[in-house]
Amino acid sequence: MRRTAARLLFLSGLLLGLAGASAATQEVHLPAWTGGPTPSLALKDPDGRLHDLAEYRGKVLLVNFWATWCAPCREELPSLERLRDALRGRPFEALAVNVAEGESRVRRFLTDVPLRLPILLDRDGNAQRAWGVRGLPATFLLDSEGAIRYWYLGELDWAQPPILRTVESLLPAAR
Repeated sequence: MRRTAARLLFLSGLLLGLAGASAATQEVHLPAWTGGPTPSLALKDPDGRLHDLAEYRGKVLLVNFWATWCAPCREELPSLERLRDALRGRPFEALAVNVAEGESRVRRFLTDVPLRLPILLDRDGNAQRAWGVRGLPATFLLDSEGAIRYWYLGELDWAQPPILRTVESLLPAAR
């Protein structure tokens, strides 16, 4: 009886793992945003530099909410880097907003997982609440005028071709 239970537990774990792996690699399309106007966002990075949404006008902007304790967030962050690299030289930026953690914890994390994209600190969670983020990771894709066009809750490979095409469709036309 124990052997049967152990086998069932092993098989169900294996199936869940395979389902998770296929979800991470399957083609995903971003849901359109219907939640209203873009909330404000003005936060400092660990070096004390203030980042305000207004300074990113003219660029397509990805805003990702994450935390160091969130395993899916940690898995997803490198794909934000890959997306940013794929769009290098084009009017695009990705911001990673750390939610309600201290600067020292974020700095320790960045020592282990070095990231080049701007990391912003939402120390008190006010930005998270203003943006209506109820789970992590949560990501919003803004057009070059600063309006949220798409969003996604959960881990996603942001560098996969269908997502890259969606981001490229928002880029301002070359002048």
